[in-house]
Amino acid sequence: MGNFFKQTFASLVGTLLGLMIFAGLSTTGLLLLIVAATTAKDTGPTVKNKSVLVFDLSTKITDSKPGSSQLLKNVLSGDNEPRISLRSVLDSIEKARKDKRIVAIYLDARKTTNIDNTGFATLKEIRQGLKKFRSSGKQIIAYGVDWGEKGYYLGSVANTVVLNPLGAMEVNGLSTQPMFLAGALEKYGIGVQVVRVGKFKGAVEPLLLKKLSPENRQQTKKLLDDVWGDWRTIVSSSRKITPENLQAIADSKGILLADEAKSRGLVDRVAYFDQVVADLKKITASNKDDKTFKQISIDKYADVVDRSSSTNNSSNNKIAVVYAEGEIVDGQGEDQQVGGDRFAKVFRKIRQDKDIKAVVLRINSPGGSATASEIMQREVRLTREVKPVVVSMGDIAASGGYWIATDSNRIFAEPSTITGSIGVFGVLFNAQKLGNNNGITWDSVKTGRYADTQTVARPKSAEELKLYQRSVDQVYSLFLNKVATGRKLPPEKVSEIAQGRIWSGTAAKKIGLVDEIGGLDSAIAYAAKQVKLGKDWSLQEYPRGASFGERFFGKVAEETKTALGVAGTSAKTPDLLTAELQKLRQELAVFQTMNDPRGIYTRLPFNLKID
Repeated sequence: MGNFFKQTFASLVGTLLGLMIFAGLSTTGLLLLIVAATTAKDTGPTVKNKSVLVFDLSTKITDSKPGSSQLLKNVLSGDNEPRISLRSVLDSIEKARKDKRIVAIYLDARKTTNIDNTGFATLKEIRQGLKKFRSSGKQIIAYGVDWGEKGYYLGSVANTVVLNPLGAMEVNGLSTQPMFLAGALEKYGIGVQVVRVGKFKGAVEPLLLKKLSPENRQQTKKLLDDVWGDWRTIVSSSRKITPENLQAIADSKGILLADEAKSRGLVDRVAYFDQVVADLKKITASNKDDKTFKQISIDKYADVVDRSSSTNNSSNNKIAVVYAEGEIVDGQGEDQQVGGDRFAKVFRKIRQDKDIKAVVLRINSPGGSATASEIMQREVRLTREVKPVVVSMGDIAASGGYWIATDSNRIFAEPSTITGSIGVFGVLFNAQKLGNNNGITWDSVKTGRYADTQTVARPKSAEELKLYQRSVDQVYSLFLNKVATGRKLPPEKVSEIAQGRIWSGTAAKKIGLVDEIGGLDSAIAYAAKQVKLGKDWSLQEYPRGASFGERFFGKVAEETKTALGVAGTSAKTPDLLTAELQKLRQELAVFQTMNDPRGIYTRLPFNLKID
């Protein structure tokens, strides 16, 4: 028995020593690898002469680059979903326009799940870049199997639009289908009380009603009409089809099969993928025996160094671009959230940096915490006193998203940007019925009349609701004053256009909530002009993206998983039932971000999605 323990102990010690030696060697090798990688000259990916830039429309497009924590989550979860920032897309298209080695852009629309989830404002900016590329004399070829309105919004700019023979094209107009939770909450015994201001404040309707209110239906219909009108105008100009004819197709057909889409002039050719590849091989002067044409993907091309680009030159004059993307939350927040304290810190740093001459605040947010919005808006105002602050609104800049824009020098939006929603609400849940139905009861001992107002054990009394309503009214009044002061509008006009109503960018410009129609590039150009920098400036983006090391390990992990045959998440289209379940999950996820210390929110109607 003694020998057994001795042998076991010796084996254990030997194993530990072996692991330590292995770890030491591995660490040394890893350090050498990092040193070699960081000291190597970054020449970027190789671009062959007569190459095609491939833009895969299954790529997820975000305003900001993923942060370090998001990259780590993706690596650990095996999420290989392709993603790229809007800035990288626009820069790559412009770089390709001037690059003599790039002869064409290929829009691969075989899978369009992520494009279908992208807002029209983002798509419009990309489309304008593609249009400028085409005007240089270079070609754009677009191929799809199932063209939807969003994918076709981009694809219609191409010289040649191709549809698979068994494919189809959706031209049936736009719709939105909000999900209502009131019936489920009632069924499971969860009580909901709401305090709000603004007859159009539809954010709380899914908790109270089982269908849209007349006011909410009115504003949603007006928004869809504006976006659909822009779609018809843009597509008709490229395809030489009148907006009236497009509307007639939407009303009489809805779905066009391949041959009919061609006969009506919506596509130029009906062909298979291999036939498109053959054409691209001719354009790139590839050998017939080559497996495919000479190409480079847009995400790899984004790493090709362009010395003439403002994002790469070494000027000491900086224009800061701050991305406020996602729900506005109190505190630091996470990636894809706008943490009030974190963004306030960014603005304080920018304000003190003498190299930064102007700021562009890019907003893509439905709003959220009123407290966090106020913290951010204060920092924007203080920064404006030192240097210009220009706002660029993306797909959504509503409620709290609009709150933080009010004190800027100028506001840019796209025609389809969802904005406004100047209203305030608070939601008070209680689980009294749920608990009672399951044998749970509560009692209370308190030293003051309102000591237990935060309880979820019972509904709020009429007197308690008045306390909450007073807070909501105060925040709403503050919101109106900020808009009136920042936008130089009469208070009575602001009161009229507020009421929690949402507007398209086009409508917002007409009523004075927006100054100019334009995208991120327009806002950046305006900021540079305001401080008279000419061409001597460079961009500096906040929050900062992942570091070289984080991106390096992310790529290594991705390549390793590919080599081992480990599949990540692909951009596949979910079935209809799964899509509805995902929508429910997104609705419920909203509650997890509602952390305002006063329980008061300035937010867009829940997850408004246009299909």
